[in-house]
Amino acid sequence: MKELLILLFFLSGNLYALRPAVVAGSFYSDNKNELQTEIKTYLKNAKEFDEKSINALIVPHAGYVFSANVASIGYKTLNKKYKNIFLIGSSHYVSFNGASTYNIGDYQTPLGNVRVNKTLASKLIKNSKYFTFNSDAHKKEHSLEVQLPFLQTIYGDNINIIPIILATSNIKTIKSIAKSLSPYFNDENLFIISTDLSHYPTFKDANIVDKNILDSLTKNNPQKFIDALAKNEDAKIEELQTSACGWSSLLTLLYMTQDKPYQYEILDYKNSAHSKYGDKKRVVGYGAMRVYKNNEFFLTSKEKQELLNIANLSLYQAIKNNKRLVIDESKISPKLKKPLGAFVTLHKDNKLRGCIGTFEPDKPLYKVIVDMTIASALSDSRFKKVSPDELKNIDIEISVSYTKKKNIFTKRDSHR
Repeated sequence: MKELLILLFFLSGNLYALRPAVVAGSFYSDNKNELQTEIKTYLKNAKEFDEKSINALIVPHAGYVFSANVASIGYKTLNKKYKNIFLIGSSHYVSFNGASTYNIGDYQTPLGNVRVNKTLASKLIKNSKYFTFNSDAHKKEHSLEVQLPFLQTIYGDNINIIPIILATSNIKTIKSIAKSLSPYFNDENLFIISTDLSHYPTFKDANIVDKNILDSLTKNNPQKFIDALAKNEDAKIEELQTSACGWSSLLTLLYMTQDKPYQYEILDYKNSAHSKYGDKKRVVGYGAMRVYKNNEFFLTSKEKQELLNIANLSLYQAIKNNKRLVIDESKISPKLKKPLGAFVTLHKDNKLRGCIGTFEPDKPLYKVIVDMTIASALSDSRFKKVSPDELKNIDIEISVSYTKKKNIFTKRDSHR
């Protein structure tokens, strides 16, 4: 009879279908009172952070005995109500070129039913060829379900969720999904990205590969994240099956926030070996992060590339032609005309080849970059002057100073 009821829950069409709790009793308690007490205890014991207006959380989705102490740290930082909560996870069971959003009913946990914004979920399906409803994507999937008791404990019945399961590894499709979701990525809504980190390396290796992933996310740059995934894979770490099972969901978030002033903050990291049930020979990593607007000075990818081009041309003119680069200020982006300090660092064959800068914001940033590039190449007393033959092997790194923080970016610059 139970199997028949579950089957009926997932009949497609216009029939209302309650999505039952399928991992209650295994990933977390199926007893309402026990679950409520457990969640409240996790939240009470979680360390606290300063208040931010949070746009997104990144939290793990393993069994509570392994990862709830990490997830609770993320959830404890929530401090306001949201119009909608977008729950996004990558499928563990199905694969197709798109995403499935549950639009035929509500979700259920031992704490009660969680209201799905079926109108908005259906709108996504209607307006994008990459959104659909696929019952198999939700039938056994735990990545979204395990987040709900935290939300129910914090908000009670006052939540609307949009459950989304990504079932694709196609980058073009992920970009399109992010584009469809971007209009909803605002201060009214919360996005929760459900993912665990490394799967099955040793405790020691997990700490290394997971740090690579978490650090890459703080750059708010999809390519940096993709590069970190590739770096971990290229390391050929024994038993490492993935650096993040929800990598496609993380990438979706990054495509929504890139070139916008959002800060990714690491709140906590642990792995399964930190649990008394874990084994250091074979672990799964867990991280909690929050994403919020950074109202300080911010450079887009285009503006960073503009500065790198200025440094590149300045270096070439100084070394090849013994001239200072002349720049038409009318063609410079407004932000690069702000008076800011900066350091320019030169590397050759991964070794320092020159570095000079200033913290004093006494001239436009683009002029500072010209000055510091020339100074790093010709006036750093620790090194000989850069010669024309060296140019093709020079890497340039720029660090822009504003308030007490730095915005660092690099590019390999070749001169033919």
